[in-house]
Amino acid sequence: MMKLKYIFLCLLPLTFFFLLRCEKKKTEPAGPPENVKPVGIVDEDRYATMINLEADGPGDTYGLINRVLGGTAYEVPDCGHAVQHITEEFDNGLNKNVFAFFAHVTLDDDRCGATDRQRTEIKTYGPSASAGKAFDGDEMSFKWKFKLDAAFQPSSGFTHIHQIKAGDGTNEDSPLITITPRYGSPDKLEVIHTGNTSATTLGKVKIVDLAPFKGNWIEATEKVKFGTHGTFELVLKKVSDGSVLLTYTINDVDLWRTGATFCRPKWGIYRSLSNAVRLRDEKVLFADFAIGKK
Repeated sequence: MMKLKYIFLCLLPLTFFFLLRCEKKKTEPAGPPENVKPVGIVDEDRYATMINLEADGPGDTYGLINRVLGGTAYEVPDCGHAVQHITEEFDNGLNKNVFAFFAHVTLDDDRCGATDRQRTEIKTYGPSASAGKAFDGDEMSFKWKFKLDAAFQPSSGFTHIHQIKAGDGTNEDSPLITITPRYGSPDKLEVIHTGNTSATTLGKVKIVDLAPFKGNWIEATEKVKFGTHGTFELVLKKVSDGSVLLTYTINDVDLWRTGATFCRPKWGIYRSLSNAVRLRDEKVLFADFAIGKK
């Protein structure tokens, strides 16, 4: 009898602990299932290399861009319109220095070449470090922030604010991916894919209203696996409240060019003057460029 009493006293604390654990499990709210990614959230993957370009205040902007991205990494119409088309300024919304990209309707062209379009962009390209270029099979992440003015007016032709292009090969002029504000009723923001051939081209894969983007800082995260059977993911969300304005994901998509040895990103203002009457002088803000490679 004494032995049974002893066993009971030993088991009593364990029973009490088990009951408490069960009650806790019943009352705790259920979390999301494992391995399920909430809409609009991009995993913070680890990358073997990371290039960061951040504004550090007015002065030597072109020098900063070149030091980080390599070579002469800006494409601007300064040669014909002798003002600096990419500068740095302090932004109260982000509470930090940012890059300002300018395009002037009647004064700018495409680097003293084509006069039917205007270009103010930064890029990686041949002289850039390999960490800033995508080779066949590479998995890359491109992150940045941008702000279109509240009165921003896109072209009815094209106004690219981001491009992914081949660095060489037989079809390097045609971008694989663009993010393109487009004039309309109402104005739209388009994500456009152009494959190596017409058969592998998807065209406008995502179209949303442009209005929520105007006057707001937007954080962009783009994840790309490069190749003829690549993958692509894009998330655009407002910095102020984290609300997701656009998401798009696709697998097995053509993200390469015949004869290409690498692909690369571009950011800025590249717009058509085919209907210049609808355009105005623009300033688009950019910040916190990051290029990651696995």
